[in-house]
Amino acid sequence: MAFIHLDIRCLYAILICTAFGSILSSHAEIKVNPPQDFEIVDPGYLGYLYLQWQPPLLPENCKECTVEYELKYRNIDSENWKTIITKNLHYQDGFDLNKVVEAKIRTLLQGECTNGLEVQSSWSEATFWISPQGNLETKIQDMNCIYDNWQYLFCSWKLGMGVNFDANYNLYYWYEGLDHALQCADYIKDNGKNIGCKFPYLESADYKGFYICVNGSSKSQLIRPSYFIFQLQNIVKPLPPDHLSIIVKNSEDVNLKWNVPEGPIPEKCFIYEIKFTEDDTTWVATTFENEMYVTRTSNESQQVCFIVRSKMNIYCSDDGIWSEWSNIQCWRGGIRKEVLYFFLIPFAFILFLVLLITCLLLYKQKVLLKMIFHKKQEVFSHQEALC
Repeated sequence: MAFIHLDIRCLYAILICTAFGSILSSHAEIKVNPPQDFEIVDPGYLGYLYLQWQPPLLPENCKECTVEYELKYRNIDSENWKTIITKNLHYQDGFDLNKVVEAKIRTLLQGECTNGLEVQSSWSEATFWISPQGNLETKIQDMNCIYDNWQYLFCSWKLGMGVNFDANYNLYYWYEGLDHALQCADYIKDNGKNIGCKFPYLESADYKGFYICVNGSSKSQLIRPSYFIFQLQNIVKPLPPDHLSIIVKNSEDVNLKWNVPEGPIPEKCFIYEIKFTEDDTTWVATTFENEMYVTRTSNESQQVCFIVRSKMNIYCSDDGIWSEWSNIQCWRGGIRKEVLYFFLIPFAFILFLVLLITCLLLYKQKVLLKMIFHKKQEVFSHQEALC
């Protein structure tokens, strides 16, 4: 019996190995080619590039299988690849054109022809770069862009360190929705040189890449261009809050309140930073509401002041720029004594003087009337005596 059980186990093992071996054998025989004609194309959008390819050549028995593509891409100095799995034959994304772009793609095949297993091709690779012109020192410096109150975009820069006197710079921009890149129409100038740009109203430019190129021209040298990518909602600088008020309740509870900054930014998109001062003590807090309740540390404190500023919060942007600080608003605890000393007492004194003078005038008038009455009586008595 022991030999029979052993033979059955051996038979099962042989059958399993045979079946698994046949699957592996059939799987090993299937090979898939990488996509054809893989390339990176620049449509002239200042960093928004097209990655495109053609399907691989497939055996007849694999045409019913699912074909997908694994695409990886990055700027060459980045440690991490962005990875996309797609069935399409193209993909678009933004890249920093100051650096080399590299990408690679392979075919993923799965279905009945592969017995349900995924078969991967080798990689097909492509690179893209703009040949540098001019020395690095000719590039602009300290590029700074601010989307003022989510309405007006301003960008400014400093001239390159190594440019000649005849050099000048031009700014071009593009975002999804424009047919082609546009040049700045309103430059900020300094001594005849372009050092910034005031942009026109930008329709539907938020929450997408905003691409900028600042290049230059000179008769005596080549100028190195500079490329930038912004998300406009991340560079919004709101107006400071206004109409600040302080209400002190029960000598301890303090209610700080202010108006939401004016403009197109929704109320839900703000975060506020409050700098609160009680006598010589200052602390800072943040809130998503346009008011805050605090407690005085001492009932003896004579002055409470605060200022506030605003910024776009994490629900509407990944980052933002703090507004300027508001005007200061203060409450003084000794105001009642000041009113008493500097208003009520002088007022009472003046009122007393007025009453005193009034009484004296009335008394003088009464005396005068009495004298006139006696005078008339004397005249009347004298007339009777003559009669």
